[in-house]
Amino acid sequence: MLTCRRACLLVLAPVLTCPLVSAQTGYVSGNEFNPAISLILDGRYAQYHDTFELPGFQMGPESELPAEGFSLGHSELTLSANVDDQFYGSASVAIAEHDGDTEVELEEAYLETLGLGYGATVKFGRFLSSIGYLNSQHEHAWSFYDAPLIYTALFGKTLYDDGVQARWLAPTRIFLELGVEWTRGARFPGGENDGNEGKSLFIKLGDDLGTTASWQLGASAYSTRFAERSSEGHAHEEESTDSAELIMEDGDVDIVGMDAVFKWAPAGQPRHQQLVLSAEYLQRKESATSNFIEDTNSLIADYEGKQSGYYVQAVYRFHRQWQTGLRYDEVKPDNDFTELEAAGIDMEEFLEETELGSDATITRNSAMLAYSPSEFSRIRLQYNHRDWDEGRDDLWVLQYTMSLGSHGAHRY
Repeated sequence: MLTCRRACLLVLAPVLTCPLVSAQTGYVSGNEFNPAISLILDGRYAQYHDTFELPGFQMGPESELPAEGFSLGHSELTLSANVDDQFYGSASVAIAEHDGDTEVELEEAYLETLGLGYGATVKFGRFLSSIGYLNSQHEHAWSFYDAPLIYTALFGKTLYDDGVQARWLAPTRIFLELGVEWTRGARFPGGENDGNEGKSLFIKLGDDLGTTASWQLGASAYSTRFAERSSEGHAHEEESTDSAELIMEDGDVDIVGMDAVFKWAPAGQPRHQQLVLSAEYLQRKESATSNFIEDTNSLIADYEGKQSGYYVQAVYRFHRQWQTGLRYDEVKPDNDFTELEAAGIDMEEFLEETELGSDATITRNSAMLAYSPSEFSRIRLQYNHRDWDEGRDDLWVLQYTMSLGSHGAHRY
């Protein structure tokens, strides 16, 4: 495994069969005092016939479809460099279009230690959480244009927050990494709170299978508390001019998950041929007091919710410049509300308006074909078909993703 460790740290993104890539920290380049600059340009053409719905789930702020027709997607500007021989820093700014307006958001801005020794690394600032497998990857590194349904349902898209992360790489023959995070807990599925309520724990275990394959298993847990979490609008907004707001108060959130990845490439060289199989299962249990307000009507109820789901995907590179993939998603809600106080609206109307009373299993099938002339450019065609009790929708997306400037290795 020592040879694999060295290879993973020296070679860029195409070498993805070593599980030790996920332990990679900041790097020292030959230009230490000038930041490396990377710009990811993303654009797409989308065609569909329905709005995005997840009946049974309170939607996060980024749970939406791309604009129909031509639009800019999730572009990203990243600056990174070693501060000195003890710290590495990185900042990523996301640029996206929403309702015709261009929005700029600081997605990551963190410092990471380089020389603690004993396999220990500490990261602090704003960062993508390392829970699960996909969450710590930037959007341009995803095999499909969109996040799995369970990520959209539980996190809005991905979970990131402000705080501190500590990781430890065990001195074992196989790859073993343990990590903890302590964050504000203010990002969805958290909300406004009085302190640093977000807490995460994760473990990753992996090894090589000869020279052609490798595997990684992971388990994660995340919990937070919030004083208030809100969302505006409801599923039938096109049928009513009333404004509606759902506020969850005094809430507790607990999420657990498991993930698995298997990678195969002839002679351990994935440039011309590679198969990647991955799957994740996540479950969220939460409780709160729900306060629904629509015009002059309102309803207050105790809320107990349990939502779960998984995805399974396979991505196959059959040529140096071509790869294809299939993905299956499934999510299922199970919510219970007990009425405490009502004015002008009853429980049945509340559950119909918000669709939180739905217990229907939602499934989605996705297929994609991607052409990559180099590791810095990609053109991808993707089709999604989603089903639930009351309907179905179909989505076609043609997307380009181009990387300008410095671009480091992706994680395992």
